[in-house]
Amino acid sequence: MKKLTSVLLASALLGAALAGCGGNNNNSANTATNAPAGNTANSGSTKTPKVGVAIYKFDDTFMTGVRNAIDTAAKGIATVDIVDSQNSQPTQNDKVDLFVTKKYDGMLINPVDRTAAGVIIDKAKAANIPVVFLNREPLPEDMKKWDKVYYVGAKAEESGTMSGQLIVDYWKAHPEADKNGDGVLQYVMLKGEPGHQDAELRTTYSIQAIEDAGIKVEKLAEDTAMWDRVKGQEKMAAFLGSHGDKIEAVLANNDDMALGAIEALKAQGYFTGDKYMPVVGVDATAPAVQALQDGTMLGTVLNDANNQGKAAIVLASLLAKGETPTKENVGFDVTDNQYVWISYKMITKDNVADAQ
Repeated sequence: MKKLTSVLLASALLGAALAGCGGNNNNSANTATNAPAGNTANSGSTKTPKVGVAIYKFDDTFMTGVRNAIDTAAKGIATVDIVDSQNSQPTQNDKVDLFVTKKYDGMLINPVDRTAAGVIIDKAKAANIPVVFLNREPLPEDMKKWDKVYYVGAKAEESGTMSGQLIVDYWKAHPEADKNGDGVLQYVMLKGEPGHQDAELRTTYSIQAIEDAGIKVEKLAEDTAMWDRVKGQEKMAAFLGSHGDKIEAVLANNDDMALGAIEALKAQGYFTGDKYMPVVGVDATAPAVQALQDGTMLGTVLNDANNQGKAAIVLASLLAKGETPTKENVGFDVTDNQYVWISYKMITKDNVADAQ
């Protein structure tokens, strides 16, 4: 009887040992499943990808709208780490290095300097992390470096043409706009960042649209205000000091500079009684929409922050999961396998609801 008991006890111990081995194998499998897997680009992974987002600077009014749109649209499709590059390319490069070190699955970059995109692409390619550029278009030769590089933005020449058309419509509808009766539109121009493609193209195409409408123009002054409202006010005050009531229209490459110009004009008695100055901007930001409603801004051009942000994060999420972007899964046309263009729209007091 003792012998039988010993055999049974030995069998039980053997079974427990075997079960223990099986338990260890299962635990190992679970550990492997839950371990960090690095970036998932091209893996077809179903896990929520991590996307590093670098904005050129957080206190830009338009990019704040884009940033909020990214954050909202990311819910359910990506985990985003949105950082401020503080308008410094070296700072942004450091942020990109951090994204690479953390092995994020995708990057979404609003470059400080479009010419620096090539270096960022090289880093992304070496780490096999797809990259989407936003709002500031890299050079064409840089875009061709890799097939996992995309761009989301709007065509600056289109916004320039629309800005000019807003002035054309006003000039033709209001003969009194020609203050000196010489048949020539005397204007001042507030430009964005020197060399920035949006600033250059908006400036060129806005004046071309006016001239194409058969209106002669004379540039009284032009200066950069770096997309900034305070600088716009300072430059406009200087223009008024030099040219006073000779100015017949103000064109600004963005709304913040236009709003600054309006403050300088208010200080000189404009927008009271019949003293008026047509001022146009670009972006259709919330403060600009308010100025339209107040009657101090003639018009602006809707730069669709919501759809730019949405398209960019959807695109980055798809690339991070190794999927091929198409109109069906992005929700917007994909041109030349690398570009998503978001259209502009002219906004005046009459259709201001379209921008709200």
